[in-house]
Order: sequence, then C-alpha cells, then structure tokens
Amino acid sequence: MGDPRYLELTGERTLPDVPEENYWFRRHEAAYRLAARAVPRGARIVDAGCGEGYGTALLARRGKAAGLDLDGATVAHAAARYGPRFARADLCRPPLRRGSVDAVLALQVLEHLVCPQAFLATCRDALRPGGVLVLSTPNRLTFPAGLNPSHVYEYDPAELRGLLGSLFAETTVFGIAHGPRLRALDRALGEPVPRRLVRSSYRELRPWIRAALRAIRARDFRSTAEPEGALDLVALCPLR
Repeated sequence: MGDPRYLELTGERTLPDVPEENYWFRRHEAAYRLAARAVPRGARIVDAGCGEGYGTALLARRGKAAGLDLDGATVAHAAARYGPRFARADLCRPPLRRGSVDAVLALQVLEHLVCPQAFLATCRDALRPGGVLVLSTPNRLTFPAGLNPSHVYEYDPAELRGLLGSLFAETTVFGIAHGPRLRALDRALGEPVPRRLVRSSYRELRPWIRAALRAIRARDFRSTAEPEGALDLVALCPLR
C-alpha cells in the first residue's frame, strides 16, 4: 500500500496541507464543523466514508468517533496520522449494529455510492432513539457538471429530501455557501471560485489568486437556509 503517511490526490477525496486543494479541503472542513454542532457531547459517532481522517479527528472532540472507509491505504494513513479509530468497510454493507450509535455522519459520501438506499437504511437502523444522521453532498444545481468522475450521482435539494423522506420521518435540508471573503473573491474573479478552478489548473492561476486560495479557511463558508443556490447540501435526520 506504500507509505501510510502519504496519500495520492486522486480527486476521489480531499486532503489537508495541499495548496492547490485548499479551497475544496476547507469546504469539506466547513461541512464537518457544521455537522459537529448537531452531535451531542459524549456521543458514539461513526464517520462513514471518512477519507483522510481529519474529520473523524475533529469529531473525536465531541465524543467517541470511529471512521470507516473502503480504501485500505486511506485507512492505514488515517490510523497512522490520527490514531487507531479507523476501519476498512464497504458502505453498501457497513458493519453497524442496530441501535449501536448516537450519530452517523456521511459527508461528501452519498454521491459516490451505488447503493444509497441500502446505506441510508443501515444508518437509520444503527441509530439509537434520539440519534441523528448528518450528511452533506454537492448540490447538482451549482456543482460543475462532470467535475468529479468518481461521483455516481449528484442530487438536487428536492431529490435529496425525497430520498431521505422515504426513510426518516423528519429531515431538514440546508446548504453551505460562500461567506463575505469568498463572495469578494468571486467578484474579483468575475465568476465563482469553483468555476475558475475547473477552467484553469492551479499552476496557471495568477500569483494573487493562488495566494487567496491558500488563505481560505473553513470560516469563510457559511450555512444558508436556502439550499437551492448552495454549493453543498447538508441534511439532518433525527431518529425520534
């Protein structure tokens, strides 16, 4: 599997500490920080599709967090960097016992799955009463078409509500959008940041744009109650 300290940037998952990836990484980090607010302290948490492991490490500040990912090299990296709280698992058959956890998070995961219904049903069954499923996924209405070939299907807000509503009695969908600093950068570029990143490689960008991208932090994104125009969709599904 190679050196577990390093992961290759393939586009299937984002990584910290990579300058050309910083916009996407901070956007994912913002989703984790928003999602963590829905998780009670001391909770037993599963981070399904944990990727590099940075999000599971963040969630471990809230409770007992475990990360699951299909890729063995990714799991080895996460365990080497963040500690032994990671396991390899197929999310079409996640190893979650009924009523065993307080929260399941699946951030930027649903769009990669060929088995969304089965995955979500297992997540619901794994929750204890009062538990919550939190997921995020790119908004098809604003996500550049064809940007990520590892995506099986990208959802719009109505489709996401329909999918989750078939399994959960209560679902709240909101969005993640650019905050003031990123909106200012959109204006300076004359187009949204992600559209520019699709059109131009990082090396082709002017130095001032690269510097602005490297300076982005999770706090430069905000939540919005209007998901139709959001960058990413976030759903909270409590189990009553």
